[in-house]
Amino acid sequence: MRSIIVAATALSLAITALTAVPAQAAAAPDISLTNVKAHLTQLQSIATANGGNRAHGRPGYLASANYVRGQLDAAGFTTTLQSFTYNGATGYNVIADWPGGDPNDILMVGAHLDSVTAGPGINDNGSGSASILETALEVSRQALQPAKHLRFAWWGAEELGLRGSQFYVNNLAAADRARIKGYLNFDMVGSPNPGYFVYDGDNSDGTGSGPGPAGSAELEKVIQDYFTSIGVPTRGTDFDGRSDYGPFIAVGIPAGGTFTGAEGIKSSAQATLWGGTAGQAFDACYHRSCDTSSNINDTALDRNADAIAYSVWTIATAVPPVVVWQDTFETANGWTVNPSSTDTATTGQWERGDPEATTSSGAKQLGTTVSGTNDLVTGRLAGSAAGDYDLDGGVSSIQSPPITLPSTGPLNLSFSWYLAHGSNASSADYFRVRVVGSTTTTTVLNQAGAATNRNGAWTTATASLNAFAGQTVRILIDAADASGASLVEAAVDDVKITR
Repeated sequence: MRSIIVAATALSLAITALTAVPAQAAAAPDISLTNVKAHLTQLQSIATANGGNRAHGRPGYLASANYVRGQLDAAGFTTTLQSFTYNGATGYNVIADWPGGDPNDILMVGAHLDSVTAGPGINDNGSGSASILETALEVSRQALQPAKHLRFAWWGAEELGLRGSQFYVNNLAAADRARIKGYLNFDMVGSPNPGYFVYDGDNSDGTGSGPGPAGSAELEKVIQDYFTSIGVPTRGTDFDGRSDYGPFIAVGIPAGGTFTGAEGIKSSAQATLWGGTAGQAFDACYHRSCDTSSNINDTALDRNADAIAYSVWTIATAVPPVVVWQDTFETANGWTVNPSSTDTATTGQWERGDPEATTSSGAKQLGTTVSGTNDLVTGRLAGSAAGDYDLDGGVSSIQSPPITLPSTGPLNLSFSWYLAHGSNASSADYFRVRVVGSTTTTTVLNQAGAATNRNGAWTTATASLNAFAGQTVRILIDAADASGASLVEAAVDDVKITR
């Protein structure tokens, strides 16, 4: 893992959202700790024989890449040794595809393979590399037939600024990027004084860089579910750009993963939660020569390897849900503005269109959509000032065409949304989504404003529609500037109902 923090542009949003994982996924295997540690022993031996490290441009790195590739070739993967140049030296990514699965629905699993020049890099990041390698080999042993296409990756030159993963993402055609529906990253998963951190895909911690692209929350939940099942509490870790998920989230690919800690100091509360020693680093040998095969906590490594397998099996083998109805707003599909003729807004009424960006103490109306060119937005124009076309004067509403739901489920609604406002807003302002059925109306999202600045950031919401099975429903969206001339913007994209 790099020591230099690069801000992640987590909200570049040309993305098809990862759907919630249904229950029919295959049971995951128990990954052998002995086998994972055997890979670490090999990586240690390679470093020892090649000047004590496995760094970019050094012989120890290429030997590491050849070791990983040889294991995968023998197991039936289709492998590529992708070369790139950085700082005058050739680097390599090892890319391994498992045959089968939907080629338009790819799950990627990655870890960086390089070390720093100071040492062999066994926790950072032999631990992640060995864990995903053993998971891939278990895929082969079980002759897994996933619904998704599985692709594993070992990145070069991560320690010099995510160079390998950035090269890979930069050189994907737009269509190939769109086929990658999720990326799982594992960087340092055996720290000797470990924490159990999961990337905060939904920004429930409310700190740092915000949520990952739509679908990241679902990846986070799958990993959390595993640790919950073994009674190990987890805490969120921010998408701060320090590892190889960065290039993926920058182009709107949902991401997730685990992390057991680097140079940060374990607090007393964390020691109470997980054990270990408070006041000491999670990994005191981070980026040092002592990051050897003895710099591993076996329990943390075992738990994280099993979490990787659980995530791969759960996500990749689940049969994708059937889309009942969806609207990406690229064409007009019959939404009705002011359906009850009760709207009071004087500007910023809901419309379908290509939004123009506005800023006022931060982003208010986003000029980017979740997919395509158009979304539903409260006044798509920017004007000469941020408040020219924002929502003013009260309520604006818009309603979908009638949607006939199947009589059997489970039925789930998902959509991307944001509410943005200035510090002159209040709790009287709001964004709301309701489902109107034959006899009942259910509010599935109600976000109130507040007298604080809130910038626009796409977020994914989901709700069960099981109570409406067999009915014809409409989705009713409304937003209000009810506190008196405050700056309010809202938008919706990629509404989908699945079974």
